[in-house]
Amino acid sequence: MANPSLLILAGDGIGPEVMAEVKRIIGWFGDKCGVTFDVSEDLVGGAAYDVHGVPLADATMARAQEADAVLLGAVGGPKYDVLDFSVKPERGLLRLRKEMDLYANLRPAQCFDALADFSSLKKEIVAGLDIMIVRELTSGVYFGEPRGIFPAEDGTRVGINTQRYTTEEIRRVARSAFELARRRNNKVCSMEKANVMESGILWREEVQWVHDNEYPDVELSHMYADNGAMQLVRWPKQFDVIVTDNLFGDVLSDCAAMLTGSLGMLPSASLGAPMANGRPKALYEPVHGSAPDIAGLGKANPIACILSFAMALRYSFDMGDEAARLERAVETVLADGVRTADLMGPEGGTPVSTSGMGDAILAALDASL
Repeated sequence: MANPSLLILAGDGIGPEVMAEVKRIIGWFGDKCGVTFDVSEDLVGGAAYDVHGVPLADATMARAQEADAVLLGAVGGPKYDVLDFSVKPERGLLRLRKEMDLYANLRPAQCFDALADFSSLKKEIVAGLDIMIVRELTSGVYFGEPRGIFPAEDGTRVGINTQRYTTEEIRRVARSAFELARRRNNKVCSMEKANVMESGILWREEVQWVHDNEYPDVELSHMYADNGAMQLVRWPKQFDVIVTDNLFGDVLSDCAAMLTGSLGMLPSASLGAPMANGRPKALYEPVHGSAPDIAGLGKANPIACILSFAMALRYSFDMGDEAARLERAVETVLADGVRTADLMGPEGGTPVSTSGMGDAILAALDASL
């Protein structure tokens, strides 16, 4: 059988640097474990604009549609701030999400024990934290119509955004959450505002329908999203998988990310419907941005991008053992005190460059054999 295909879009800023370490990890799995991929590369964001005059060329979009998974680094930078909105680097990423119909955004919030002191919460609250937020990504108030800024009758203006969801939009992201829960601790908490919003009532009813008819084995609870935000900082380890809409997911996932104390450590996945081979359309990317201020200096932390590849192993290729091996290697390196600049705290550690962190993780992988 043909090897699974990976399309790498390193992008801008620190994207190429952190992706270089991911490529070394991919090579290690091929050399040491016989897990091989057909890897190709292309341009996105400002890098694509510099060559093609657009942040994502049509040919690149076509390649992304055909790939088994897309790995993306980061897009954007001050060089491109003067561009028209339609061709800004971020539009390339948004086009990928839209045209691949990546409706389920997976944002894990995992706190490695070695970094528990980085959180603003007490160590005992966050140590060992491992939750997953599933955010609906292609509908809701960010996309609903009508929208815009309009003149009002009294001569002032009114801004309108429409919160809109359909039965199937809710059911498909709910299914993603229940499937994830089956791989984890078998619990889903659905968050909305059914007490004040009709769309929230529909959300709650449809998630409950999916549970009752398709996933009765998974524990389901419902929570108002504002209470959910409070509970995330009160007792985050009560949660396993949280499923919520686009707006609340945007807010709650950033809240959960900071529980770990290091936004730059976190990966993400955006998944769509299954392709003909059964694998989902998929885009994996670190949560951090392009960090142009440190680009090219060897200071970037590659762990978020490496863990994004681990998510690809688990969710696109059903290679849970390989994903766990890579995640354990990262945990080992952090426990040994190996630190890029963003992870240096009062307790110190062994400072390393971007490639130095890659070296340490590869050494930990070697030791795991």
